[in-house]
Amino acid sequence: MLVVRGAQVADGTGADLFRADVAVSEGRIAEIARHERLTGTRVIDADGLVLAPGFIDMHSHSDLQVLAEPSHEAKVCQGVTLEVLGQDGLSYAPADDAVLAQLRRQLAGWNDNPAGFDWNWRSVAEYLDRLDQGIAVNAAYLVPQGTVRMMCVGWDDRPPTPSEMDAMKELVARSLREGAVGMSSGLTYTPGMYADTAELVELCRVVAEHGGYYSPHHRSYGAGAVEAYAEMVDVSRGSGCPLHLAHATMNFPVNKGRAGELLSIVDEAIAEGCDISLDTYPYLPGATYLSALLPSWVSEGGQDAALARLSDVDTRERIRVELEETGSDGCHGVPVDWTTIEINGTRREENAHLVGHSVAESARAAGCAPSELYFDTLISERMGTSCLMHVGHEENVRAIMRHPAHTVGSDGLLVGERPHPRAWGTFPRYLARYVRELGVLSLAECVAHMTGNAARRLRLPDRGLVREGYRADLVLFDPGKVADTATFDRPRSRPAGIPYVFVNGVAVVDDGTRTSALPGRAVRNSHTSGVVA
Repeated sequence: MLVVRGAQVADGTGADLFRADVAVSEGRIAEIARHERLTGTRVIDADGLVLAPGFIDMHSHSDLQVLAEPSHEAKVCQGVTLEVLGQDGLSYAPADDAVLAQLRRQLAGWNDNPAGFDWNWRSVAEYLDRLDQGIAVNAAYLVPQGTVRMMCVGWDDRPPTPSEMDAMKELVARSLREGAVGMSSGLTYTPGMYADTAELVELCRVVAEHGGYYSPHHRSYGAGAVEAYAEMVDVSRGSGCPLHLAHATMNFPVNKGRAGELLSIVDEAIAEGCDISLDTYPYLPGATYLSALLPSWVSEGGQDAALARLSDVDTRERIRVELEETGSDGCHGVPVDWTTIEINGTRREENAHLVGHSVAESARAAGCAPSELYFDTLISERMGTSCLMHVGHEENVRAIMRHPAHTVGSDGLLVGERPHPRAWGTFPRYLARYVRELGVLSLAECVAHMTGNAARRLRLPDRGLVREGYRADLVLFDPGKVADTATFDRPRSRPAGIPYVFVNGVAVVDDGTRTSALPGRAVRNSHTSGVVA
């Protein structure tokens, strides 16, 4: 039996910390002793350390890397013990051979397309079974609405026929029965963005019937952001489906200082009885794939059709006007400012010099217009390029993280030459900057947002709290030293001050060293599967 002795326990509820010994046996918390010393076969002296539930990353893009790079240091070393995959309406299950081939190309900028990787699944059940073969952290999965639409409707920008709608509903239902915990959407990404509100309501009714929740990347984080949030709340009202607003923030100059408008929408809906939560990351820049900025019509018909349009001179000019003058739906309705778009990952060696520079900078160096460099890069890379968007506002970030329904999501991409440092630094950054340095949240509040709040949204009956009988997903950190060290120049840098992390009772970080253990498993929708891993 393992005993963590003399830790200050932040139990995940938001209550005051208390000193205790905590015993772990057979993957669960066996005993919490406030007034006696426990003994075990191994004792960790935790004097001066905080013991918390393992952190839950509510918005993760580790769908492939959790399998392709089993050490998974980016998340393990932050204290993350559970990730929610299948985000933004686009992931790799359910799929058939043709759709999977398309997804592998479309999502290369997010997840890479690893050579020699074994794509031995097609259904959600098979994907979760693959995770069960051993991963570094636990993982839950959202059925991606864009992928579902790709499977049943294709790449056409039109309403589904009645038979296609029935097929989508059945595919969502089957995926939830197989263990998905909810459904995601990416409503600025094709083809998911082609769905109207009524279509989303119909699908979300199915999600609600199967005990899941809806996690949308809504239609705009720029012009029309308030209206886009309101639409998602209307989807929740109309379907009765719990709503979790992904990377909920207000970006671009048009939304400076407007976080209160978002929070008012959320509070009014909660007061009416809606079940709403949200997540954020503690950084100002966002990240996505470079082609996401394109107007949605460019991608109708799939990637090959989009590349053909980008190669046509007249069509390029039409796209440029929408990007630079009117504001494309892919760029959140805001005319693009090329100085804020930084290329941070390419797949071809001849484009590596673009990494770390804005599109505007690289265009000046090349002696061409920014739009021309943008189009040519997409063609050369076959869309497999990622970027940072420097469009956030600190006052909005701080206001939203204070909300009691707030949870934490890294939205971290793990691939590319210079991925966003949030992939390696989100959780320690909250504890260092927003707890210790700025006092925006108390330590107990922050831990609750990272753990108990998230577990409640996921309807996990035995995770997210330090409580007897619960799964021993635990993290020990030094509250005076915990810090993110990842930067935009050095994004793959381990955090400081997190010496121990346990997943299902097994040490994955032991006295500061990443072990070789892979104790993580798929966490399935207990409402439909009857199983919680």
